[in-house]
Amino acid sequence: MQFKAMILDNAEVSPGYWRMRMTAPPEMLEAKPGQFVMVRVNPSIDPLIRRPFGVFDVGTLQPAYTGAVPQPYLEILYRVVGKGTGMLSTLHENDILDILGPLGTGFENGPAGEEKLIVGGGVGLAPLYLLAKELVKDSSVRLFAGGRTKDDVLCITEFERLGVECYTATEDGSLGECGLVTKVLEQRLDATANKGQIFACGPHGMLKAVAAIGAKRSVKTQVSLEGYMACGMGACLGCVCQGAEHNTENPDYRCVCTEGPVFEAAELKWEGN
Repeated sequence: MQFKAMILDNAEVSPGYWRMRMTAPPEMLEAKPGQFVMVRVNPSIDPLIRRPFGVFDVGTLQPAYTGAVPQPYLEILYRVVGKGTGMLSTLHENDILDILGPLGTGFENGPAGEEKLIVGGGVGLAPLYLLAKELVKDSSVRLFAGGRTKDDVLCITEFERLGVECYTATEDGSLGECGLVTKVLEQRLDATANKGQIFACGPHGMLKAVAAIGAKRSVKTQVSLEGYMACGMGACLGCVCQGAEHNTENPDYRCVCTEGPVFEAAELKWEGN
């Protein structure tokens, strides 16, 4: 659906990273973890195309006085990397955005009671918070958050408030383990004899490594891809990726915005495979 959203808060949560809360229609509360929205950051034609953002959270604000109607809200987490996100970071409370969503295919929760291992880096944590809110209802959940520095590890306190056990790793050693977060993930899998299920979102290199870990250890792994999208509805075909069976004789392409952004890792062809 398309709707107008009024910004309720837009704050920098770490250098270069922002968290925005905006009003939303009640239907947005049905968004599934892993789905995304397409945001028009400016009513003019510059920038022309919308920007995709994973749904970080949805909820309802209770009214401050009796008789008022509760206000549903939507939150996104984003990093300023170009003109569009730069413009988004300059917006303030009461500014209006044009939104399309929720879009795409989200995560499947998996069996209740089975340990869930969530892996994210930077804004890859965006769709994983809403996922964690769902998973903690019937399973133990562990978050493995990584980044180049401590500034890339976001919203850990929010995950801990859900009851999620959090592990961190940074390449420069400024927070948690020194090194890649995939190393910490493997340590946990070693300790549990490869029990559980993996959910991941983040840079392509991290996802490729997580997919390899899941395949080697026979652990079911879902990944959320960060595709370059212009429409978000499968029309432009700008976000296609290769499926596992892709070759020159048998092309196998998947549209990230409609068939994904969440895929079983085994469904995709990873570079070098």
